[in-house]
Amino acid sequence: MRTVAATRYVTPLREGGSLPAVVEADDDGMYVMKFRGAGQGAKALVAEVIAGELARLVGLPIPEIVLVELDPELARTEPDPEIQDLIRASGGLNVGLDYLPGSINFDPLVEHSDALLASSIVWFDAFTSNVDRTARNTNLLMWHRKLHLIDHGAALYFHHDWPGAAHAAASPFTHIAQHVLLPRASRLREADAILSARIADDDIARIVALVPDAWLAGEPAFADVEAHRRAYVEHFHARLRQRGAFVEEALRAHGHL
Repeated sequence: MRTVAATRYVTPLREGGSLPAVVEADDDGMYVMKFRGAGQGAKALVAEVIAGELARLVGLPIPEIVLVELDPELARTEPDPEIQDLIRASGGLNVGLDYLPGSINFDPLVEHSDALLASSIVWFDAFTSNVDRTARNTNLLMWHRKLHLIDHGAALYFHHDWPGAAHAAASPFTHIAQHVLLPRASRLREADAILSARIADDDIARIVALVPDAWLAGEPAFADVEAHRRAYVEHFHARLRQRGAFVEEALRAHGHL
C-alpha cells in the first residue's frame, strides 16, 4: 500500500458522517480522505484498510486505497474552524481512496447489476460484517458505467466489542436482509465457492499487517499492538471456516423477498 502526503485540502464531503474530504497529494493525485481525528476514530480507518483490501483480494471493484500523511499545519489555510480542528486532530497517517471524478451514486431503481457481482458483494459484506450497504446508503458508485465499492468504515463491527468477537465470527449476520443488492443476489452459493477460494490464511495476515501500528495502539482488550493485530487475523480465519452461517442466512433472506 502506497503512502502519500496531503498537500492541499480541496473540499469537504459533508454527506459523510465522518466529514471526509477531497485532498490533493504530493503524487498529484486526488483522494477522498477519512480523518483519524473524526468521530469514528481509528477503528473506521482500520475497517477501511482491512475490508477494502479484502474486497480487492476477492476481485471486487474498489478504488485504490492509500495511506495519507497529514501535516496539522494545513489547518492554517482553512477558514472553517470545524475543519481546522479536524485537521489538527488528525496529524500523521490517515486513509484515502482514489477520487473518481464524475462518479454518481448507485441507484438500485435505475442501475442493474450482474447477479454474480451482486451475490459476491452480498457475500463479502456478510463476511466483513458491513452494516452499511442499504438502499438508504448504498456506498456504491457508478464510474465509467462500472460499479465501485466505497466507504467500509462501518464494516468489522465486531471490533467495537472484542470480548464478543468469537461469537461474532460465527454470526449469521442478520443485517444482510437490509442489503441493497440482496434482491439481485441469486447466485450466492456460486459466489461463496469462488470468493472463499481466493482467500488464503497468508492473505489475511498480509492485509492486516497493512494497518499502521498507531491505529491499533491503546486498545484495552490487548496487551500490545501485535496481540491486537493477531486478533483480527484470527477473527477472519474463524469467519471463513464458519461462513456457512452467514451464507445460509443470506440465502434465507433472499428467499423471503
